[in-house]
Amino acid sequence: MVGRLGLESERLDASPWLDVLAGNAQLPGMQPYAMNYGGHQFGHWAGQLGDGRAINLGEAIGPDGQRWEIQLKGAGPTPYSRHADGRAVLRSSLREFVCSEAMHHLRIPSTRALALLATGEGVERDLFYDGRPRVEPGAIVCRVAPSFLRFGSFELPSARGDADLLERLVEFTIDLHFPHVGGASATRRAAWFVEVAERTARLMVDWMRVGFVHGVMNTDNFSILGLTLDYGPFGWLEPVDPNWTPNTSDARSRRYRYAHQPGVGYWNLQRLAGALAPCMDQDALHAALRRYAEVHAQAQRAAIAGKLGLVEAGTDDETLFADLMRLLQSAEADYTLFFRALADCGSASHGLDPLLPAFYSAERLQAERAALEAWLLRYRARLARDGRSELDRRRCMDAANPWFVPRNWLLQLAIERAEQGDPGGVHELLDALRTPYAAQPGREHLAALRPEWARERAGCSMLSCSS
Repeated sequence: MVGRLGLESERLDASPWLDVLAGNAQLPGMQPYAMNYGGHQFGHWAGQLGDGRAINLGEAIGPDGQRWEIQLKGAGPTPYSRHADGRAVLRSSLREFVCSEAMHHLRIPSTRALALLATGEGVERDLFYDGRPRVEPGAIVCRVAPSFLRFGSFELPSARGDADLLERLVEFTIDLHFPHVGGASATRRAAWFVEVAERTARLMVDWMRVGFVHGVMNTDNFSILGLTLDYGPFGWLEPVDPNWTPNTSDARSRRYRYAHQPGVGYWNLQRLAGALAPCMDQDALHAALRRYAEVHAQAQRAAIAGKLGLVEAGTDDETLFADLMRLLQSAEADYTLFFRALADCGSASHGLDPLLPAFYSAERLQAERAALEAWLLRYRARLARDGRSELDRRRCMDAANPWFVPRNWLLQLAIERAEQGDPGGVHELLDALRTPYAAQPGREHLAALRPEWARERAGCSMLSCSS
């Protein structure tokens, strides 16, 4: 990421950059600011929000002409911190740093991480909101993106009835971040919102493909550029469970559960469409929402084809995939491990053997064994009709099904080591995430079933919004 910013000759671990990344100094030309926005949180309008612990330092133009906003998270209070301290803890900062980089290497649009600094200060946080706070090591993460504009950035001026500001924000966004969208004002606004819908649809499919669950899909956490934004209580689907959410604050309603993410993406776009109504034609807004459904369906079929190794997927293949997901839930299979191993099951001679390490319960596997074997017969018959070579099929599946994802329990172990002053676990995860689709001999412990001790351990499965 340093190279993308054109900073190859700079040393970020020395002054003056070290002082800047610690929130203690500015370089010439920096104009720090915190963003003001609103948002729908857990389905309800929350009114004005804003960057309570994020401070934009300014913009940098990379050697390729790409514009990057540089932002510190956890450097102190802002005008929108309300009664909070604007600080961040090592635990949450490390999770964001590692996961945002992992998403990039998984080929999923995301904000990026530039640096992570321990502050040497203690920060008090109530991890489970149970009235038992503890002091944790403080940290600051520097993250970058072409823009941190979010759906809520447009919702707030609309809610306030400030049509002039809303129009100026729309035009600014198109001019700066969608310059390829042309035409008369109404035409280009319509085309812009279609592109926002398309990017959001593809992002939802990408999350589902790799088993990522964002955990807090509020409209203030949705990027107008279609980036994965604001990593908090996220998680990765381990035992297949469409109803799983990593967010303890969502444990009752499960609004942001794995299977509901595409629906929430659409709901959020509806809220954005409502906010844009004062400056856009209603037919254009409805057309963009329809486009979301169309692109999502297309991208979902492409994702299924990739995960199953097919040239392309049709309606029958969507049924085949849905049937498999139900079986995997009943048999308690690991999402990532199962689909990675499925590449070894193209021939009947393999039986179920390559898949056995992907199951958590021998008893539940045995109960579904006959059904799984029947599904494999259907799958192999489908592969035979596809006509793809074995080598091409395996390449396709290995490119769609990651070998490594930063599971919460792996992150928690790295966090605990880092809190004791040992960054070795973090570096191991960072090394693995750079090639997540390639098997990495010697690192098999990073692509393993969640240990039983991690099932209920704090930070290893579900987390709170303070994470």
